[in-house]
Amino acid sequence: MSSTFLVQKLWNYCNVLRDDGMSYGDHVEQLTYLLFLKMSDARSRPPCDQPSPIPAAYAWPALRALDGDALFDHDRHTL
Repeated sequence: MSSTFLVQKLWNYCNVLRDDGMSYGDHVEQLTYLLFLKMSDARSRPPCDQPSPIPAAYAWPALRALDGDALFDHDRHTL
């Protein structure tokens, strides 16, 4: 995946959040949180195999298992 593609994908998500009424600062906060969780998950897998400092209930795989209202409620209570 090229960096240009990744940047474009990220801005597309920002546009969706902006259209839902979130300010720039709010969507930067949300995306930073998600990127942190994703990076922590990636570092816990080979070749790094580092233990994740994130409790399992709040880690990336737990978020991926949720959808819709359950994901919204989880995110709201976590943050």
